[in-house]
Amino acid sequence: MMTGHHHSRTEPGGRMDKRTQIRMGGYGPPTTGFSRALKRIGDRLEAEFGDRVDVKYVWNIMDLGYQAQDILWLVEHGLLTLGYQSSSYLTDRVPELGVVDLPFLFGTTERARAAIDGALGQMLARKIEERVDYRILGFFENGFRHLSNRLRPVRTPSDLAAMRIRVLPSKVQERTFELLGAVPLRMDLTEAIAMIVRGELDAQENPLSNTVTYGVHKFHRFHTLTSHFYISRPIFVHRAAFDAWPGDLQAAMRSAVTDAIAFQRDLHVREEEDARAAIAAAGCEIVELTADQHNAFAAAVQPIYGEARRQYGDDLLALAGVAETPSLPSPASGGGQGGGGSSADP
Repeated sequence: MMTGHHHSRTEPGGRMDKRTQIRMGGYGPPTTGFSRALKRIGDRLEAEFGDRVDVKYVWNIMDLGYQAQDILWLVEHGLLTLGYQSSSYLTDRVPELGVVDLPFLFGTTERARAAIDGALGQMLARKIEERVDYRILGFFENGFRHLSNRLRPVRTPSDLAAMRIRVLPSKVQERTFELLGAVPLRMDLTEAIAMIVRGELDAQENPLSNTVTYGVHKFHRFHTLTSHFYISRPIFVHRAAFDAWPGDLQAAMRSAVTDAIAFQRDLHVREEEDARAAIAAAGCEIVELTADQHNAFAAAVQPIYGEARRQYGDDLLALAGVAETPSLPSPASGGGQGGGGSSADP
């Protein structure tokens, strides 16, 4: 992989190539909404700038022997120009990002998007840029996450007792599943997939589309639509490369990313529906929680909100829409009942 810097090389005949090199990467096949959104960004830049840019893609870095989390340093060090990754992967370096890992934080997709598109998202982007050599151009939607496991149907927190579940590398997510009685194991996606295939991991949690993309439904028979976290994927570019670009290219990239986010969000809603159908077609069992069952999960994790207030403070929690005295979510806000977290969308 080449750098994302403005790059000159000698062409046959001695002519220098002055095109701006743009390398975009991710960790899924070219068919995912994330990959298609990258292609949409590249197509738009090529249409606008022609031979001023040279755009290339690395759809899935895991195919090249990297772990999913390696996208972070590949972009920070400039081997790739642009990438995306679930915000949870950055929480150790940017602790404030842990606030959006809180369970049952957003009742609906609509409310989650409004927060990420508003002051909360702007603050998170600023905090990332303070600590990592990125420019943050926006957030893709990874959406509401649900449980899958190989052992039994999960309808109550007690059904999770002693279940070994993979979580993203986030203290908040780890604590959430401790409170639910499970045994959370922080690990990269690459490692998790290998352990699931070997039958060494009881459970995992992901949007339905991820569960299907990575083939987990072939190994996990039981699925529960918990909508316990809503996760975004920041879209980041190598700061030195981006800041050295001419102003018109910077502006065009920002505009192309904003357009691609709307495109990817729409695709995500459809991908969740398609994934649910694929899980059912594979002979898996899908549990939809009643409002009371959903509230039992929310009640079990309530202690994390007191801990979060001490860690993050009132201002940050207010940005995330958390009231001074958090109450249980109302049954109507049980994000994703039956629709993978997308049922609130028009």
